[in-house]
Amino acid sequence: MKKKSTWRKYLTERLTTNRVETIHFLDAVIEEFQIYKNYTTLHSAIEVVIDAQGGITELAKRTHMSPDALQKILSSDEAPHLDTLGTILKALGCRLSIEPLASENSGS
Repeated sequence: MKKKSTWRKYLTERLTTNRVETIHFLDAVIEEFQIYKNYTTLHSAIEVVIDAQGGITELAKRTHMSPDALQKILSSDEAPHLDTLGTILKALGCRLSIEPLASENSGS
């Protein structure tokens, strides 16, 4: 009988091989974060993508930050500053964007 892998391991492997899926995954997590403000989920999702792209050491090289500084940001109970999140996302091959809300009463 095959050993079952953990969800995180499965997700990491899947995101390693599929850039489009990685973007959709991060987009969904950030959308959920905007609704529920769950910092832990946001940090965990970013960590999975970091693992899929070579780990903290590799990301530190791309962001010109120390691995310790990145780990501190990702383990914090607070959301990262917008510029820091932007730097991390850029190093992961994506970026933040602004889109209109789907609601008709969003104050055009």
